[in-house]
Amino acid sequence: MVKKKQAKSRTRIWRYVSGAVLLLVMAAGAGLWVARTALVQPLAVGDDGLRFQVDSGSNLSRALRNLADEGVIKWPRLVLAYAYWQEKTGIHAGEYLLPYGSNAMDLVARLHSGDVTRYRLTLVEGWTFRQALEQVRAGRNIVKSDAGSSVATATGALGVEEDSAEGWIFPDTYIYRSGTTDIELLRQAHARMQRVLDEEWRARDVDLPYKSPYEALIMASLIEKETGQPSERSEIAGVFVRRLNKGMRLQTDPTVIYGLGEEFDGNLTRAHLRQPTPYNTYTISGLPPTPIALPGRDSIRAALNPKSGDSLYFVGKGDGSHHFSATLTEHNRAVREYQLKRRADYRSSPEKGN
Repeated sequence: MVKKKQAKSRTRIWRYVSGAVLLLVMAAGAGLWVARTALVQPLAVGDDGLRFQVDSGSNLSRALRNLADEGVIKWPRLVLAYAYWQEKTGIHAGEYLLPYGSNAMDLVARLHSGDVTRYRLTLVEGWTFRQALEQVRAGRNIVKSDAGSSVATATGALGVEEDSAEGWIFPDTYIYRSGTTDIELLRQAHARMQRVLDEEWRARDVDLPYKSPYEALIMASLIEKETGQPSERSEIAGVFVRRLNKGMRLQTDPTVIYGLGEEFDGNLTRAHLRQPTPYNTYTISGLPPTPIALPGRDSIRAALNPKSGDSLYFVGKGDGSHHFSATLTEHNRAVREYQLKRRADYRSSPEKGN
C-alpha cells in the first residue's frame, strides 16, 4: 500500500515537473519568437528613410532610447542585448540615414560601422580665399565656427606663415560628415595644398626665378586666372618667367582686378591699369605680394615647369585661348586683330570662378 502511494506521489511530481518544464519551454519559445520578430521586422521608417543624429559622446543605449522615444523601435533593451551578444556596442557620432525596410539588426550594424551620411563640397580653381570660405560655410550641415566668421579670423585659425591665406587652399571636391566645422574642412584643404606644392616644388625645373615655393604659388595663381586651357598653362608660365628674367613687368590684368577689390565693376579701364595698388603688375615690378586665387595642380606644375620659347606677350583671342608673340610689334598687331574687334561674347579665358 505504501509503495502504491509513493508511486502515485512520484507520478504527480513528475507531471508537475513536466508541466513546468513544458511551460518554461513554451515561454522560452515565445520569448525567442518575440525577440526574433523584434529584431527582424522592419522598423517604423518612412518611404524616404529616416535621418537621425548621434551626438558626440553618446552611446548605444542612449541612441536606442532616443529612437524608441520617436517610435522607431519598440524594444530598445532587447536590441541593446542583441548588440552585446554580437559585440557591437561601440558606435560613431554623426548623421545616419536608415533606409526604408531596415530592421533592428541593420540599425545596430550601421551604428557600429559608423556608416554615417557624407556630403560633398567643391572648391573651384580660380576662386579667392573669401569665395572658398563662403562656400565652405554654406555647406550642408557644416558647423559655422567663430574662427571661420571672417577672412582674418579664418587666416589666423589656419596658422599660415604669411599674412594672407590667399592661394593656400587647394581647389578640389571634399567629402565630410555632418558636424564638421568650417575650419576643419579648410584645414584639410590647406594641408592638401601644402602637400601638392611640396610635391611639385621637388619636381621643378632648374634656374627658375623663384626664391621659395610661396613665390611659385603666387605665379601659379596668375596662370590660373589667365587661362583655363590646359595646353596653354606652361606657355603662359614661360612668358611670365622670361619677363621676370629680363626685368620686364608682368602686366597681367587679373592682378589689377584683384588689387581693385570691390571697386572693380566688371569693366577694366586704362585708368585702372595706371592705378597703383600692391597688386597692379603694370605699376610694380616682379610678382604681387600674395597669390590672387586658388591655383590647381596643373597651374602649379606649369609655374614650376614653364615651356621654353621666345614669346614675351600674349593676348586673348576671345574664345578662351591666347595668341603668343615674341616681339612688341607682333603683339600690337595681335591686339588690333583680337581685342579691338571684340564680339559681344568675347572672353579672354574660359569662364570659371569669376
